[in-house]
Amino acid sequence: MPEPETSKPEAVAPFVHTHAATLKRLEKSSGSLAAQAIARMDETLPWYRAMPPENRSWIGLVAQAGIAAFTEWFRHPDAPQAISTDVFGTAPRELTRAITLRQTVEMVRTTIEVMESAIEEVAAPGDERVLREALLVYAREIAFATAQVYAQAAEARGAWDARLESLVVNAVLSGEADEGAVSRAAALGWNAPEHVCVVLGTAPDGDSELTVEAIRRAARHAKLQVLTGVLGDRLVVIAGGSDNPIAVAKSLIGPYAAGPVVAGPVVADLLTATRSAQAAAAGLKACFAWQDAPRPVLADDLLPERAIAGDPSAREQLVEEIYRPLQEAGSALLETLAVYLEQASSLEGAARMLFVHPNTVRYRLRRVTDVTGWSPSDVRSAFTLRIALILGRLAEADLPA
Repeated sequence: MPEPETSKPEAVAPFVHTHAATLKRLEKSSGSLAAQAIARMDETLPWYRAMPPENRSWIGLVAQAGIAAFTEWFRHPDAPQAISTDVFGTAPRELTRAITLRQTVEMVRTTIEVMESAIEEVAAPGDERVLREALLVYAREIAFATAQVYAQAAEARGAWDARLESLVVNAVLSGEADEGAVSRAAALGWNAPEHVCVVLGTAPDGDSELTVEAIRRAARHAKLQVLTGVLGDRLVVIAGGSDNPIAVAKSLIGPYAAGPVVAGPVVADLLTATRSAQAAAAGLKACFAWQDAPRPVLADDLLPERAIAGDPSAREQLVEEIYRPLQEAGSALLETLAVYLEQASSLEGAARMLFVHPNTVRYRLRRVTDVTGWSPSDVRSAFTLRIALILGRLAEADLPA
């Protein structure tokens, strides 16, 4: 009994052998097929018509290269060939940014459809089925090549973006932020929000990329812009879009490891974010001196610990925001506050020492709160006020603090 025709080697792999006549006709038709593909794109793809001439020209070259690569592939179907290089190597890498993956698929589909519709004209008599099957296999290979090109572009872009972001974060943290850092941030999608703050804490063990992605998810949920990175053992987040730093820190705190998380003060923009970063870094260093500090905590709530730890900006802030305003408000406030603190926060004791009525002391202490924002009757605030008084006196005496 004769074997079925389909079991013959030529039927199993119908385009293994070169079909010289079809190949010659394919070579002659490649230019017109490319022109037809471009015309079809212009007719059916609105995004193609809207593109600038330069990009349309690159797409034309890609279509031409695809048809030429098919011709060569049809000549040697068993030879290993890098289709992605043959086809997409003709266009610059920037083209993957100019057109989306969906648009590329539409472009490839249109070109394949044009070639398929021309099979009856291009194939030599009897080769129609061979050419059609060859085109189907090639279309599959082109689909894989397209996915590979975009995956490689996304991977390269992700690696490049990560390096850029790391440069920006490091510049802000080290006090070297300049217009170059702003430009890099803009390239990453940072659109200059009005309110910016820096949040610092310990980075968790494990893959830092997963940590960064977790921060991004939390930021999207909180409608914040972020630039972030793991520098050493610290997880740094530059957040924009909110004037409430403690709310920002709370919304992003999930990915941080156990331990203190400190939010720097809000500043106007990325160029001045160094001030927020340095305050947060000083607060993170000094936070261990305040065992009951909340998590997260504001860097400004750690002013006394930062000052004791040697942070010059904290010392200056305590003097300028507490001591100087009290001094300008009148010597009675400074004297009353000092005596009240020395008398273990006793109204009666302070009144006796000052030879005034306790109500007078109470009134003056309310004035202290109004002037400084810190209440002498609160234990934590009293500690901050005491440090500010000490630093202010040392500054008045022109002694090194």
